[in-house]
Amino acid sequence: VAAFGERDVERLLADPGIVRNRLKVASAIANARAILELESFEAYVWSFVDGEPLVGSWASSSDLPAETELSRAFSRELKRNGFRFVGPTVCYSFMQATGMVNDHTVDCFRFAELSPAARARR
Repeated sequence: VAAFGERDVERLLADPGIVRNRLKVASAIANARAILELESFEAYVWSFVDGEPLVGSWASSSDLPAETELSRAFSRELKRNGFRFVGPTVCYSFMQATGMVNDHTVDCFRFAELSPAARARR
């Protein structure tokens, strides 16, 4: 993706199977290039949580935040490193999707499975 050029952009913009927004397509390419500039993308993103998932203690899904101070800092840092379309809500969703944040509600079976204490028992 980092090597995509204008011909690739035009091909993608003609693809009805994706979001055909020129700025978003261009940002995906720019973000791929920004990843290549980093020594280790994995180490970089996990450094924001000191290498360990943050564990929420939400009673209800309505308690879950859309963004946090940490996701705002993560967003600022990504932008400083050339990433685009990485606002704090997108960053928080990324953190949830990659396991950097365990935001399962406390009554969810996955909450216990993913908590540090449960992982230590395995």
